[in-house]
Amino acid sequence: MGCCGGRCTLAFICGMQLVSVLERQVFDFLGYQWAPILTNFLHMVTSILGLFGTIQFRPRYVTMYAAWLVVWMSWNVFIICFYLEESDLIMTFNLSMHRSWWMENGPGCRVTTVTPPPFWAPEDHRYISITNCLLGYQYIEVCHSALQILLALLGFIYACYVVKLISEEEDSFDFIGGFDSYGYQGPQKTSHLQLQPMYMSK
Repeated sequence: MGCCGGRCTLAFICGMQLVSVLERQVFDFLGYQWAPILTNFLHMVTSILGLFGTIQFRPRYVTMYAAWLVVWMSWNVFIICFYLEESDLIMTFNLSMHRSWWMENGPGCRVTTVTPPPFWAPEDHRYISITNCLLGYQYIEVCHSALQILLALLGFIYACYVVKLISEEEDSFDFIGGFDSYGYQGPQKTSHLQLQPMYMSK
């Protein structure tokens, strides 16, 4: 088996993806953003399967992980475009008025309640004004997605490399007492058998 090299790097990338998406999942739960919560959960499951496939030499799991990373990168590109347009209708499936947690809790943000609320504001929600933010919530979300794209791109490259390594190791496997490195040659058939006398001593 030797030194793991690419396998160790892929395992490290999977671990980094799990940590970063878990952090993202916490803040999406705080903001009640259901679409990102579901996709983050799927990403955690496939990252765990990719990690398992890397450690256990399972190329099908690593291939599935690589295929998911293409979807994951596309999702994060969508998130970046979405937040730069500043519209949260799709992120909550338009079922609630919940937004990014960073909108009210970003660095330096001052939240003040507007009284009296406008007549169109729902009674179960407060109407607020947010000022003095050092960094807008949409840029924090874009940074999260950019990190996920970077990790997914590295993960995809190493996943393809690991699948290639595992396939080569399976092809060059030497069975005990079986195939040698020079190629397998079957038993030679002879046209006649030579019988030799056998002497037994008393």
